[in-house]
Amino acid sequence: MNQKVKNLIQKLGEAIHESVSESEDIAGVVKNIREQGFDVLLMLEATIGLNEVAEDSAESESVDAADAPADGPFTANDLNFLKSLRISLDEDEVPEDPAAPGS
Repeated sequence: MNQKVKNLIQKLGEAIHESVSESEDIAGVVKNIREQGFDVLLMLEATIGLNEVAEDSAESESVDAADAPADGPFTANDLNFLKSLRISLDEDEVPEDPAAPGS
């Protein structure tokens, strides 16, 4: 990954941090919790995933395929996102991949 992309990812992380730390909603809830006699430690973890985009017609096909329902309520992007969060679905909820071995 080149340095420019690394810098942009760092700026994204800083923007997320700034948004959370300056949020009036969050500050209000934290204040209410402290008024109840508790100290608040808020730790957030963000996972930033990057997919390199091809600049030809295959790009639009892959984006359409990723957003299309995968024979169920979840798109391929949904499933990838859940997997990145280490969330697995019951076998009944996961659509079968016709290209997968054993199908």
